[in-house]
Amino acid sequence: MKSDIVYALAAMVCYGIGDFIYKRAATTGVAAEQFLMGQGWVFCPATIGYAWITERLYFTSYAGWGGLAGLFLLIGFFNYVGSLRSSSVSVIAPVFRLNFIVTAALAIGWLGEPLTGAKLGGFAMALSAGWLLLGGSIGGRVADASPTPHALTQVIVATLATGVANFCHKLGLAGGATPETLLAAQAIVFSTTMTGVSYARSGTIVLPRGVAMHSVAAAAVLIAAFLFLLHGMRHGEASIIVPITQMGFGIAAVLGVIFFKEQLTARKIAGLGAAGVALLILAVG
Repeated sequence: MKSDIVYALAAMVCYGIGDFIYKRAATTGVAAEQFLMGQGWVFCPATIGYAWITERLYFTSYAGWGGLAGLFLLIGFFNYVGSLRSSSVSVIAPVFRLNFIVTAALAIGWLGEPLTGAKLGGFAMALSAGWLLLGGSIGGRVADASPTPHALTQVIVATLATGVANFCHKLGLAGGATPETLLAAQAIVFSTTMTGVSYARSGTIVLPRGVAMHSVAAAAVLIAAFLFLLHGMRHGEASIIVPITQMGFGIAAVLGVIFFKEQLTARKIAGLGAAGVALLILAVG
């Protein structure tokens, strides 16, 4: 198996665990901006330190794409955490992870990456998985986990913003920026801006009790996820690597059923099966 696919699969696992941590944090009732601020405080120095220690910290003009990605990710993750407060992770995570459609469309249209039959098949199966897991009516019966209109709006905004962010990273990599530098630039913009947003909304930057545990865990998992993603995109096509990494919603859905006792319906099982087929097509095709 090619190294870029291995990186993508590793990122997929990390993103799935990250989605689960986000849901655990959301169930505590903590405000999205406070949770993300705490995450940024860990994420930022850790990524800069890692880039410096590995001697891969080279700030050039192309590193600016990492900073722009950080801004879009702030919009994406802020809305994502908000949507999880009122809906199940096994429903919201699959929709959010469909952000790869945005990245793939931009990579194919802007960078000229080829649109193959395998990609189309994988995208179709992934969309089917998202639709099945989103909920709705089957035979006149409405799924218990259907998201509220507000949560659905939030997750759609999050999906679009995150898809653009991943494409920004690809542009930075194409210009010669190292993955570590892009991630450091992303972290600086995300952390400083999120701290300002949190202060503006709550009037303080003091973290509530219990937030640090979830923020540290989320930051650790996402540092690994982003590094795997960026190294995968450095050597592979964004329209293949990003879709594979975003299949982590299957892991989040399974963890939601196990730990949050979310309902395991025939539709959810079909959705997870479709996600597995999509992953296989994209990885092998």
